[in-house]
Amino acid sequence: MDFSIRAQHILAGSGAHRHWVKDGYVHVRDQTIVGISHTRPLTQTIMDLGEVVMLPGLIDLDALVDIDHLLLDSWHDPENSLLLSGSVDHWTSRPSNVLTPEERTTLRTFGLVQLALHGITSYMPIASEVHLEWDESTDELRELARVSKQLGLRGWLGPSYRSSVVAAAADSNGRISRSLVDDENRGEAGLRRALEFADEITAAADPLIHPVLLPCRIETMSDELLRATAAEAEKRHLLVRLHSLQQGWERELIQERSDLTPLQLIEQVGLLNERLLIPHALWTDRHPRLGGLETPAKESADLRRLAAAGASVIHCPLTSFRYGEVLHTLSDYNAAGVTMAMGTDSFPPDLIRGIDVGVHAAKARFGYGSADVSQYINAATSGGAAALNRRDLGTIEPGATADFTAFSLSDFRDGVHDDPLRTLVLAGTGRNAVFSMVAGQTVMRDGVIPGIDLDMLRAEAQAVFEKLREGYAVRDPLGRSTDEIFPPTFPLERLC
Repeated sequence: MDFSIRAQHILAGSGAHRHWVKDGYVHVRDQTIVGISHTRPLTQTIMDLGEVVMLPGLIDLDALVDIDHLLLDSWHDPENSLLLSGSVDHWTSRPSNVLTPEERTTLRTFGLVQLALHGITSYMPIASEVHLEWDESTDELRELARVSKQLGLRGWLGPSYRSSVVAAAADSNGRISRSLVDDENRGEAGLRRALEFADEITAAADPLIHPVLLPCRIETMSDELLRATAAEAEKRHLLVRLHSLQQGWERELIQERSDLTPLQLIEQVGLLNERLLIPHALWTDRHPRLGGLETPAKESADLRRLAAAGASVIHCPLTSFRYGEVLHTLSDYNAAGVTMAMGTDSFPPDLIRGIDVGVHAAKARFGYGSADVSQYINAATSGGAAALNRRDLGTIEPGATADFTAFSLSDFRDGVHDDPLRTLVLAGTGRNAVFSMVAGQTVMRDGVIPGIDLDMLRAEAQAVFEKLREGYAVRDPLGRSTDEIFPPTFPLERLC
């Protein structure tokens, strides 16, 4: 099928050759871009998007496909935040899943629909394991793949697995400390399930669903499980995403366990290569608490190691900012040659808002010139494509796959217009998304996703969230009620 898309602002080209095409047309044949012009085609179908910024499809490699825990846990101090992990007694007593399989499907569907509504076209999912018996099942990921294909999104999927859980321990004096509950057998079983799922997805050869290994955070993985993950990823040519270099206490745990930094451990177990994606990567030797700002970025041993290995970093600025962290900095990582992609990691899955926060947090912390909107857009498009080794994505140019996202600038509240991207980032959010397309097929148009009743899904998701919220009281080391764990911002007056 041949068709053309008209838009007021089209971000065309790639790399250093990106440029604006104003009032232009993108011409598509089947699933591939065949041209970009100012000429209105005479015979093709026209999709006129109007006053929009048309970008390559946004790529979210730490995409929340869940009902967000950050709504509950980002307000707590470190000790209370640790309590939300659940008690050692809870995790050693073989807990059960909080939700039924049907409720997990609602949770996953809600997350995927949110991605589509915010202009995400390609994603790699993230979901909390705190509500699970231990880790994700292959049945749940099969269901996620089914819903993803129904919506038309492009996903890199795999069940999570781990050999340890971070839990809270309370002593006789009520002091809280961090503890690990270990179960190597569960970790090995989880990896086996992940490999079976990867083989199943590979055999199915669906163009929109791809296998990936998604181990949990590095501190929940034994050295043996990390080595096995590296070996199997090499054997099967699979990408691996490993949350690491994320927090100071993670670094302390790893150093106590192995006398290595997290990055040194990653290298020692064989994971540091072009298949590795690292969400966050905040605690490199660029971090101020490690003295990193005293030397230029190009002299950073950690950044040089990441760049030389070809590993990718997934920057999640909005989530990092909400937990009190700032990357040091996207521009520095780029200057060192590190492949930079982007993720959302929490609700809302809004890369436009994330770019705004990333740019201005860096500006506030490190001064003007420390962050640039164009670098963030590159990370959310071509950077993600490079991390996935999919050079046909993340760009609007002939030969690329027809994945697009468009954001409206027609609302009065968007204000007057200057540069389209600067206007969108400063005045808009991901909620400005009005159109997305994957492989030449429309996923979302004007907030409508075929087959999805948003009002019904919203009500179902709220019921699931309430059940997840109640689950924290079951796991609480201090035996508190849900209302005690999550007090309101102001006292609630109950009227007669």
